[in-house]
Parts: sequence; C-alpha cells; structure tokens
Amino acid sequence: MSSLGTRLGLDDVLAAAHRISAQVRRTPLLTVRSLPGLLLKAEHLQHSGSFKLRGAANTMVGNSATEIVTGSSGNHGIAVARLSGALGVGVTVVMAAGASAVKERVIRALGAHVVRVDGGVAERDRHARELSGRHGALFVPSSDHELVVAGQGTLGLEVFEDAPDLDAIYVPTGGGGLLAGVCLAASALTRQVRIIGVEPVDARRYALSLAAGAPVEVPPSRTVADGLRGQRPGEIPYPIIQRRVDEMIGVTDEAITHAMALLHRAGVEAEPTGSVALAGALASAGPALRGGRVAVIVSGGNTPAALAARILPANRPQIHSEHHTDNHTDQESP
Repeated sequence: MSSLGTRLGLDDVLAAAHRISAQVRRTPLLTVRSLPGLLLKAEHLQHSGSFKLRGAANTMVGNSATEIVTGSSGNHGIAVARLSGALGVGVTVVMAAGASAVKERVIRALGAHVVRVDGGVAERDRHARELSGRHGALFVPSSDHELVVAGQGTLGLEVFEDAPDLDAIYVPTGGGGLLAGVCLAASALTRQVRIIGVEPVDARRYALSLAAGAPVEVPPSRTVADGLRGQRPGEIPYPIIQRRVDEMIGVTDEAITHAMALLHRAGVEAEPTGSVALAGALASAGPALRGGRVAVIVSGGNTPAALAARILPANRPQIHSEHHTDNHTDQESP
C-alpha cells in the first residue's frame, strides 16, 4: 500500500479551493419540504453536472501536459473533456463496455477521443494507464490521485463552511476520492461530525476492505449507480478513509431508485449515482437522522435524458443548465 495518501491534509484541500475557483461552481446546500431535516449538497448543479469537475480541475490546472488519458464511467470523463478546450490539451477517455452510451456521446461532443474496452473498471483503468505510458500522456485517474482527492475535498469544505454544526454527512463512494476528500476537509471543523460512506451492495469494495484490514478487489458490478462500479480501493484514498470514516453503508438498487424518485419529485435532478447518499441516509437507523443535522451529497445529475438535451455544439462547451425549479426551497445559509 502506497503511503502517498498519508501526506495529504487540510492544507492541500485549501490550496485546491484556491486553485480551482475559476473553473468550479460553489454549489448550494438545499432544503426540500419532502425531505425534512436533510441538507442536500447540490453537485448536480456543478458546471459539468457532477462533483468530478473539482478533482479534474485541480489536477489539470497549471499542468504542462498537452495530452491526457483517463479512465471513466462517464462523469469524470465529461469533466476532463469540458476542461480540455479551455486548457488547450488533448484528451482520451477509456470507458468500460458497460458504461453509458449517452455519456460517451457527450464526451465526444466536448472534443475528446473515447476508447471502449471489455471488462470492468479494473480492466478500464489498466488500459488507460498503459495507453498513457505508450503515448507519453499524463494519466489523470478518476479518484486515485493526490490532486484529485484534494480537489474533491473542496466539496466538503463548502458543506462544513455552510453548515458547521452538522452531526453527520453521507457520501456516495466508488473509487473513494470524494469520501477521502471529505475526511480531509472535516479536520477544519472544531466539532466532531460523523462521516458515512454509502456503496451499492454488490460493489462494497471499501466496506469489505476496511473489515479485512487490507484492500479487497470485488468482481465487476452491474449496479444502477454506474459511477460507483469500482472494484478495488484506491491507494491514495484508502488509508485516509481507514483512518477517519465512521461507517460504511450498503444500499440496494431498489433503494437507490427510490431515493432518486424522491429527489426528482422534489425538483432535484439526480442520476442514480447522485442518489446513493440519500438512499444511505434513509436506510440509516443512526441517531443523527432522528432530529440531528444531516447533509447528503447529491453527487451528480447527468441522467440520460438530461445529457441528451445538453449535447451542444463545440462552440458552446456548456453541458449543464444552472436552472432551479420552483420545487427547490431556501438555500441553506452558512
């Protein structure tokens, strides 16, 4: 196990927040009447439609690379491709066979090259690393990188700045970059907050690894939460999560789709992956959900229907609307 992750700290997250401020939107905490007591971190309103823009921007901004290769189920690839035009770099995105075809079309529409490979996330990432090595390109992983983790941690900073009295925060967990980043950001608080990672039940690589005391690789998953199909904990996120996370929860596809339906009815445009944290919060019997102050990360809103409407011409590289529906209630103030 690499020791790189142990070097990361709050200062890295604070530096990332400064570095990416021009590329990343500070998203609000929302309350909705149908989900009382919950604060929703609205990353579906991020410029690329998901939180992945944060880690991608922190890794790419100021980097001298002219070619980048990454592996992605979709949202990370969209984020990297969206940044590529402004930064003047070429991008190749490697996607596994089961990844979203609509997300692939968006990535191509943003000017990136896409390579499909057989197998799951592990095979995808191995191919991406090999491809970057052959072509001398910079490999930008979706989660397992110090700058990516620090960039994702800026989401946690915003939550804790806007709601410093939180009792708990629920974090969707795939590669672990977001969960690790939130763990780092929590050190800015003067009070203890419970950090709860939420995984699909058939892709519980972090829960199983933490129980075993060492990284465990799980088989490829077909969960509806396509962004959380990772098979093995990342070397950078794992020790951070191992040291700080309080609990890991597994949720079924049925629970995920139910949570997504609740969000849609509340006017929150979430994709399945973006609904996982809410599914975990609803399934939790913890005391924080009974009268406590709880945040839930809505990590993305790139549904097939939304993406199909957002494939825009190359001279308009915006893929996410900033529109709020009337069903949103007051934004949570700091």
